[in-house]
Amino acid sequence: MKKIFFSVSMILTFIVSHAQKDFQGMAVYESKTSTSDFKAQMSGNRDITPEMQKTIEERMKKMFEKTFILNFDKQASIYKEEEKLDAPGQGGGMRMMASMMGGGGTYYKNVKDKSYAVDKEFMGKEFLIKDSLTTYKWKMEGETRQIGGYTCYKATAVIPASKTDFRNFRPKKEEDKKADEKKAAEAKAADGKAKTTSFFDELDMPKEITITAWYTMDIPVNQGPEGYWGLPGLILEVNDGKTIILCSKIVLNPKDRVEIKAPNNGKVISQKDYDETIIKKMEEFRSMNQGQGGRGGMQMRMSR
Repeated sequence: MKKIFFSVSMILTFIVSHAQKDFQGMAVYESKTSTSDFKAQMSGNRDITPEMQKTIEERMKKMFEKTFILNFDKQASIYKEEEKLDAPGQGGGMRMMASMMGGGGTYYKNVKDKSYAVDKEFMGKEFLIKDSLTTYKWKMEGETRQIGGYTCYKATAVIPASKTDFRNFRPKKEEDKKADEKKAAEAKAADGKAKTTSFFDELDMPKEITITAWYTMDIPVNQGPEGYWGLPGLILEVNDGKTIILCSKIVLNPKDRVEIKAPNNGKVISQKDYDETIIKKMEEFRSMNQGQGGRGGMQMRMSR
């Protein structure tokens, strides 16, 4: 009798482990970043005509509204922007900013060894960022809601704002602008030279942002969009106060399976070194832009 029980247990263990190994899912996410504050800023700029504003808003919409696909299993996932043809005129600075909007290449997460890899292209050079996953200090809020028929639970976390993610930039507050203008006037009075300004002088970066996530234990995988993870179920929505990433479709064990593996193209670099490289190049771009009276500065390329 013991032998029979042992055999049945072995069979059940094999079936469960085999099912977990073969399990795979696919989730579609719609990412949308609010542009209302930038629109308000443009409306108050006399140098921007209504036609220019309309063109800028159309391009911003394409940059700030994206669709991503997450393919996942029990251990790893790949998150990638849905492929679309580039619209005419999406070059120069617009393409540069688009590369800082959460897209770019394949984002691979392995929650078992707590690592990630993502390939990104910035100003003509390919990078392969490899690093450890961010440890989120999630706070369970106890609230629930329905998303696409799934019961979801709320969790929040406070994280440092990434300086290389353009979505984290906010237009400066009026009091900060006035303080900058006062400093510029004092500097001009001291040396007689007026300070040149650029687009980046109008922006501010918060030190921290609060993340609100909604996850479902109906799909018990430690995964989510972008670099989000660490909850006892698939994350279906993330909101940082400016960008919302919402799951619009889920397919479990799809017929067309995807190979979930890390990208391997580009210069290998840590997240810290990548951020420092991007910040340095952005400062160079800012200086060039100021030196040309707010025009140009788009021809800069990464040295290889």
